[in-house]
Amino acid sequence: MATRKPRRSAPAAKKKAGKARPTGHRAKGAKGAKGAKAARPRPAARPRRKAAAARPPAQPRRSPETLRLRAFSPGFTVSDLQRSVAFYTGVLGFIVSERWTDDAGKLSGVMLKAGVSELGLSQDDWAKGRDRKKGEGLRLWCDTIQDIDALAARIKAAGHDLTEEPKNSPWGRNLALDDPDGYHLTFNRPNE
Repeated sequence: MATRKPRRSAPAAKKKAGKARPTGHRAKGAKGAKGAKAARPRPAARPRRKAAAARPPAQPRRSPETLRLRAFSPGFTVSDLQRSVAFYTGVLGFIVSERWTDDAGKLSGVMLKAGVSELGLSQDDWAKGRDRKKGEGLRLWCDTIQDIDALAARIKAAGHDLTEEPKNSPWGRNLALDDPDGYHLTFNRPNE
């Protein structure tokens, strides 16, 4: 009994069309000669890889050249560095990656890290007066893949109020709050 070969894809069939068949090969539906080997089913043709997407032609650099950054690390001047570090680490979950001290050995600044993002905090030296307002006109927008409602619960459990409860927006689900110095923070989980 002859074994039926699987159908080949069009490109594979065209490839094979011009080749001579080996002696003793059975034709479809024909009875083979006594010593001929039974036709073996061949594996289906492998799908061809798609060609890599063509890259757009390189654009000439602008003159003057535009700014290209690899990271962006804002720094906040704060009224009470210890209080701010406690807020950012204990309430929000940042970690302290670096610490700076002044000549007297007193803590004067820290670098905080959350994922690949960094935020610097430095102690105000009060050179511009003790009544200087901080945080006005500034909002730090933070994208995360974490659950926004769980983050809101964590913030509230630590005794801090939200300025905006978790809500859906065109950009995703987000919440907002102010840090101890009034810097505005928004945490957003982008729409997928």
